[in-house]
Amino acid sequence: MTGRRHMLRRSWESRRLPTAGAPERGALRSPRKTPGQRLRRELFERVLRDVESEGVAGLGDSATARARVERLIDEGIRDMAVRSLSPRERGALESAVHAELNGFGPVQPLMHDPTVSDILVNGPEEVWVDRFGRVERTRYAFDDDEHLLRVVGRLVSAQGRHLDEATPYVDVRLPDGSRLHASIPPVSRAPVLAIRRARAIPFDMDQLCDCQTLTRPMVRLLEAAVRGARSILISGGAASGKTTLLNVLAGCIPEHERVVTIEETAELRLAHPHVVALEGRQPNVEGLGGVGLRTLVRNALRLRADRIIVGEVRGDEVFDMLQAMNIGHEGSLTTVHANSPQDALRRVETLVLMGGVELPSRAIRELLGAAFDLVVHLKRFGDGTRRIVSISEVLPETNGELTARALFALAATGDASGNAGAIATGHVPTFIDALRQVDPGIDTILQAPDAAAESASGGGTGA
Repeated sequence: MTGRRHMLRRSWESRRLPTAGAPERGALRSPRKTPGQRLRRELFERVLRDVESEGVAGLGDSATARARVERLIDEGIRDMAVRSLSPRERGALESAVHAELNGFGPVQPLMHDPTVSDILVNGPEEVWVDRFGRVERTRYAFDDDEHLLRVVGRLVSAQGRHLDEATPYVDVRLPDGSRLHASIPPVSRAPVLAIRRARAIPFDMDQLCDCQTLTRPMVRLLEAAVRGARSILISGGAASGKTTLLNVLAGCIPEHERVVTIEETAELRLAHPHVVALEGRQPNVEGLGGVGLRTLVRNALRLRADRIIVGEVRGDEVFDMLQAMNIGHEGSLTTVHANSPQDALRRVETLVLMGGVELPSRAIRELLGAAFDLVVHLKRFGDGTRRIVSISEVLPETNGELTARALFALAATGDASGNAGAIATGHVPTFIDALRQVDPGIDTILQAPDAAAESASGGGTGA
């Protein structure tokens, strides 16, 4: 029996298990179904019986699968004495059954909606989406917990993973590049699903400027910093745009340089001709075969990488990454969850200590200060917009701590949504000479607005 046939058979047999008594906390729930749901479910079970008798050949092919579904719908309408369906109703029913076989079930339309960046399923009856940074509830729903589990189980199994009581959560990358995370009871009250959709065409600098994520002066500074091999730490909260910015900045790396990317779940799609992508691996059921980011960072050092890009640092791999940045891999990039640039530096230091590195804090700060040149901090505002709120230079220790001195920061007169944008503070980075080699006119965009206006009127010499 093939893996796909086995998966469909298990799905069918699990639906036939008798239930009795009131469901306990965390148990599967089966609310009353509408006639349309009952018809779709009956037709899907007919497909499963058809698979048992005729096999799974062709189900992966859209045309063949639809032909089989059409035949089964004709038989189902005749056998169940269902009233005639309009062309629209029949088309919707065919799409729903096909989505049960090869797609995302009831939320399949959301996977084709270009405005949706995240699909958040909080149990069968609650489906939310993130549109333009705002979370809103949709009209879509699954029949019950069992229906949701069946769809999630098929998606996960197709990627060679499993989801059960022994492993009640999973994080996988889907074929289109989207990231799926799911958890089931007992770690959650009901099955929970979150899909971070991959953008079909990655953002570029012009689009980020149009979205007001950053300004043209910031673009010029960041492009010069990347081309000038300055190492950058991107910080921010969840869904603030860190990975998107990382992807865009990596596109500024000169084409003759070799780039190695390291991620737990591959999300980066760099516009660069020479990229080696390394992806972590979760251990199997026996707890064997896992490959962590620390191992991948060490392997990257043997791959003759000019730049190392770590999708996100969150564990003991951070120490090896800092060492790599100090032994010839300047210009590397990474992200970290943090609430401010200063907090980002403290968090990286804490991660080093949590990794069991027996070094004094002063030595770790010196290593950290030598590794990073800039901290770029993003924030998602209440209206859903994502903006760079500061670009800061990392300075040596002052009073026992590293200092993040802002080169660009939000204006004091800006509103709560940061609509005024971050502006230059007038500070000149200590590595300005390296930036001038890449962009001779870089000094002009580092001037504070007042100084720039005075210089333009002939009353000053600039920064």
